[in-house]
Amino acid sequence: MRLSPVPGPAVAAGVAGLLAALVVVLAAPGSASASTSASPVPTERAAASVVGPADRWDWPVGPPVVVVGPFRAPPTPYSAGHRGIDLAALPGRTVVAPATGVVSFAGPVAGRGVLSIDHGGGVVSSIEPVAAGVATGAAVRAGDPVAVVTTGGHCDDRCVHLGVRVHGEYVSPLLWFGGVPRAVLLPMAG
Repeated sequence: MRLSPVPGPAVAAGVAGLLAALVVVLAAPGSASASTSASPVPTERAAASVVGPADRWDWPVGPPVVVVGPFRAPPTPYSAGHRGIDLAALPGRTVVAPATGVVSFAGPVAGRGVLSIDHGGGVVSSIEPVAAGVATGAAVRAGDPVAVVTTGGHCDDRCVHLGVRVHGEYVSPLLWFGGVPRAVLLPMAG
């Protein structure tokens, strides 16, 4: 019996998904996430090629910025995953445009409000659940108030979901923010 050094598709997909999740949580901008050769899942390196230091975005909610759900790349375009990050935010909180662009969608999807902004170069951000304060076609600048956090979806009154697509493929939004926000130590009381 001869053993092949190449894992079967199921093993490769499982390992790729696990590695992608680990890399996204731990990665700095410009690092590559795992993907299988049989899958068209984009690499973080491909996404990072459209992000430069001058392209850093504003956080849509915060401070403080708390990532309560990391990006988890699916091993294939139709597999389970978490195609964005969840940011701690209570209903009623103002949401600002993370970067300059044009509102490409503002309305309900599956019972929750979604706002999408086309930033040019094939990059589109989407945030939900929100009540949009701007209409489709509106030009927005980084930091402009664009929506208010509402309820619905998997965030369950505790967060907003931020997704980023590059040419239609979901990538980690952290690439546009310079990675996971820094932890800040506060003095103990008393």
